[in-house]
Amino acid sequence: MKESLFYLFFNETFYAQITGALAFTVFTAVLGSFQFGYDIGVINAPQEVIISHYQHILGVELDDRRGTSNYGVNSTNSPFIITPAPQTDREAAGSAQLITVLWSLSVSSFAVGGMVASFFGGWLGDKFGRIKAMLAANSLSLTGALLMGCSKLGPSHILIIAGRTISGFYCGLISGLVPMYIGEIAPTTLRGALGTLHQLAIVTGILISQIASLSFILGNQDRWHILLGLSAVPALLQSLLLLFCPESPRYLYIKLEEEVKAKKCLKRLRGTDDVTKDINEMKKEKEEASTEQKVSVIQLFTDSSYRQPIIVALMLHMAQQFSGINGIFYYSTSIFQTAGVSQPVYATIGVGAVNLIFTAVSVLLVEKAGRRSLFLAGMIGMFFCAIIMSLGLVLLDKFAWMSYVSMTAIFLFVSFFEIGPGPIPWFMVAEFFSQGPRPTALALAAFSNWFCNFIVALCFQYITDFCGPYVFFLFAGIVLAFTLFTFFKVPETKGKSFEEIAAEFRKKRGAAPPSKAAVQMEFLGASETA
Repeated sequence: MKESLFYLFFNETFYAQITGALAFTVFTAVLGSFQFGYDIGVINAPQEVIISHYQHILGVELDDRRGTSNYGVNSTNSPFIITPAPQTDREAAGSAQLITVLWSLSVSSFAVGGMVASFFGGWLGDKFGRIKAMLAANSLSLTGALLMGCSKLGPSHILIIAGRTISGFYCGLISGLVPMYIGEIAPTTLRGALGTLHQLAIVTGILISQIASLSFILGNQDRWHILLGLSAVPALLQSLLLLFCPESPRYLYIKLEEEVKAKKCLKRLRGTDDVTKDINEMKKEKEEASTEQKVSVIQLFTDSSYRQPIIVALMLHMAQQFSGINGIFYYSTSIFQTAGVSQPVYATIGVGAVNLIFTAVSVLLVEKAGRRSLFLAGMIGMFFCAIIMSLGLVLLDKFAWMSYVSMTAIFLFVSFFEIGPGPIPWFMVAEFFSQGPRPTALALAAFSNWFCNFIVALCFQYITDFCGPYVFFLFAGIVLAFTLFTFFKVPETKGKSFEEIAAEFRKKRGAAPPSKAAVQMEFLGASETA
């Protein structure tokens, strides 16, 4: 009888030995991923509270559209608060525009930091080792958390934007360091399964940040600055625990050529003295890496054998970000509020829970279904959800129950994203390239991902103001365009060697096969792709 996916997954998990040292080390590493997720989600729910504080600090009159906050009518009772003079319509419009700019920068500055730092994660790991690199990265996390935690005591908008930028630097580094470290310490049979814990920890961080943002916990006028600075706690914990974690055996063996230290770390992680299999695997990897030269960014676009794969890789990451998913992650509270949901913060937490559940589901699906098939299925589902979402918002004035339609569409939109477009691009980019061009291609893909993230975070509020309830019709059109591109241009990579994938690209561009033999590519799990 055919075994279920559930059984197959857990049978593999128990087949490989998970020692206490390995579990401890992986847990410590994904604390960085948890911080990443927390920083993504923490800015969402307290949006109105922070905006009202910006208005208060800058002496801007509260707009009726924003509602009344604790800095509104009651604030005039304080002798230390100067009530601004009534503004003209032009001054009010200018003030509203200033607040919108500052809020957009508060959200998008995080992506700026990640975009810049994404190129340096691999370099930092190779220069100082995986453990020291993560410790160095945590200094950025602590600095960013400190600035945001103290933002209520100074010029809030400046401290929050600066803190978010520095936290973005941290997340840009850690998004490469954590998966790389986990992939290098995990047994071969568990590399894919353990690698998905990076993404799982990210969505867990998003969910925890949304729960902590509830008004009766930290998302209120008195404690919102503590909410923003709370990422210092996992940063401190990880820094302490990293002191007890072994260095990556692959880094020690391949980069430093210290076989004795590599064996010592392997024995600790595997819980056995016989690590011959791992050593032989690393020896083979080292030999293969020495046969290929690293490829520059310019070569990826000028060499005909790399040009189409890198364009497809970048388009997949653009599809992921321009689908509108981060608009939902960053602004879901205000979207639910527009949809007429009475408790938008709880609906946002629901999005985080759905995100977590379907990330776990994707672990099972990715190992069985094709990459291209899952990506297409997710994009098609997101296309219809975006249309339904916009229809719900457009018809909300006529039918009150349309708020539930929009909310359901948002939940399904997130579900389809996590099934396919969320994790798949990272898998496919790694499988498009052999050992030589792969590091450069992954760095460029990461930069593209963060850059598109920044564009969406910066512009989404303006697009929403311009398009109103029709905003997700725009994203539906974008998703449809990328879906057609994927259908015609993206090859399936599951279970194929690099030679076979390269042949698929040659077939699509009508090129003749190369004269030299292509490099056989080993399958890489999620842990090697982020």
